[in-house]
Amino acid sequence: MAINGYEFDRFLRYDEMVAWLNAVAAKYPNLVSVESYGKSHLGRNLMLATITDTSIGAHNTKPAHWIDANIHATEVTGGAAALYIIQDLVEKFDARDETVIEALHTRTFYIAPRVNPDGVEDALADKPLYHRSSVRAWPWRDGHLWPGLHPQDIDGDGKILTMRIADPDGGWIEHEQESRVMVAVGPLGAPKGKTRYRLIQEGLIENYDGFTIDQPRDPAGLDLNRNFPAGWGVNVLGSGDHPLSEPEVDSLVRAVKARPNVCGYNAFHTAGGFMLRPSSSKSDSKLPPVDLFFFKEFGKHSTPLTTYPVHSVFEDLTWDKSSVMGGAGDDWAYDHLGVYSWTTEFWDAVFHATGEHSSTDVWYVGPTVEQDLAVCKWSDTHAPNSYINWYKFDHPQLGQIELGGADAFRIWINAPSSKLRAEIANHAEVAVYQAMASPRLEIKHTKAESLGEDVWRIELGVANTGWLSTEVTRLARDHKLVLPITVEISGALTISCEAHAKVGQLSGRAMFLLNGGQMSDGTPDRLMHSWIVRASRGADVTLTVRHPRCGEVSTTLKLK
Repeated sequence: MAINGYEFDRFLRYDEMVAWLNAVAAKYPNLVSVESYGKSHLGRNLMLATITDTSIGAHNTKPAHWIDANIHATEVTGGAAALYIIQDLVEKFDARDETVIEALHTRTFYIAPRVNPDGVEDALADKPLYHRSSVRAWPWRDGHLWPGLHPQDIDGDGKILTMRIADPDGGWIEHEQESRVMVAVGPLGAPKGKTRYRLIQEGLIENYDGFTIDQPRDPAGLDLNRNFPAGWGVNVLGSGDHPLSEPEVDSLVRAVKARPNVCGYNAFHTAGGFMLRPSSSKSDSKLPPVDLFFFKEFGKHSTPLTTYPVHSVFEDLTWDKSSVMGGAGDDWAYDHLGVYSWTTEFWDAVFHATGEHSSTDVWYVGPTVEQDLAVCKWSDTHAPNSYINWYKFDHPQLGQIELGGADAFRIWINAPSSKLRAEIANHAEVAVYQAMASPRLEIKHTKAESLGEDVWRIELGVANTGWLSTEVTRLARDHKLVLPITVEISGALTISCEAHAKVGQLSGRAMFLLNGGQMSDGTPDRLMHSWIVRASRGADVTLTVRHPRCGEVSTTLKLK
């Protein structure tokens, strides 16, 4: 059922998105609440949806899973996926789906569907302007433009295409079978009679001298996904003035830290069709082997559902190991919070056109000619007008040129409208699975034994019935990132003991996989605590268990 008429066949502008979120919250008030967790650079509210069954307990009393999207301006498929998960949860809850009912009874989902609303609004404008991420002028705060090309829609057709300029020294020629696809000129030059072209992204040129066209590394400057504290450095392109210098990232980090019950983290990006895991800066040999094992266990579930293979950013996608990425959200969540974190790179045009996944170096070398040709042909059926025939245009600086080629925003960077819903749908099940892997504390045993003269021995048995340990990761345990479980008794006077006690951490049943195949688990997932108290017969005492990751559970015991 569509909410506010949205069928996940397009991308919502900011005001539409806010209206949609509010409509969901109004329709499902017991499941969804919407709030602002901060302001963007231009003053837009940064929206957060909280999804849980509040009739069972408040959001902060349960372990939670965090999802955010659209930190990069043009990667709007991720934002649609975040909204889809919200709708999928509430609709399946209404339809009495047992797994989702259990998930919303016992867990919370925090979903921030648009971390960078300013950049996304420019990307979705009628006359788009593409930024890597933030719209804030940087490093020159006065908005000074880098000399050279500034990509933009120069003919007002709502697309930013490629400018093709005939040039005897150009590096490209037309593909023999398809003129919209360009082929690189090799060391021997172009065949005789073939027109060579210089290809430049559609845009205007700052300080054009009539001969050279410089290409700034990133005219928009800032990359919000390099502004997180983990691995931040001035050597990382677009990292900002200092860690958390940008309001979008500062607000996000504060929002997550204010919710210590977050046990898992997933950032939605495009493109490539990958599930990426930490680290961005360290080899797998530097990570705890137990954490690597469980990252792979998660992948065993997500890959069959989504077709997305799991890759390490450093091991598999970093071409030059001497120049690594820093300041990314998933690294921050793993290194600083100690939770299993992911970056989902939605959409692989090559896979849809050929059945083969893009290579892990596609971000550096691009698709092969054969892949480009296959995507072009596939798009004519499934995403018409994604590859544009070349047409003449009188450029205000370059004179007569041609515009055309791939509309990368709509075919390479994002899923086309005809495929959007199908591309994002299965990721809702992945989110539920990740959330249900979190630790969960339950009170399994209580007992009051009379010792005479209004003195009682009170027993409390607590179990972690979740899959992961209460620390979640081995890294969190090793670095002592998570405070211990605490137990408390009220309604009675304790004798020679504290009413409030720290009782450590509990393993989850996932660790049973690491017992060497010996099918003998023991009870590392359980603990017993007792108090000696004075209280009259018939009194009610309350036993409460708290943990930063797992929230709070309590029970009342009558002394009889």
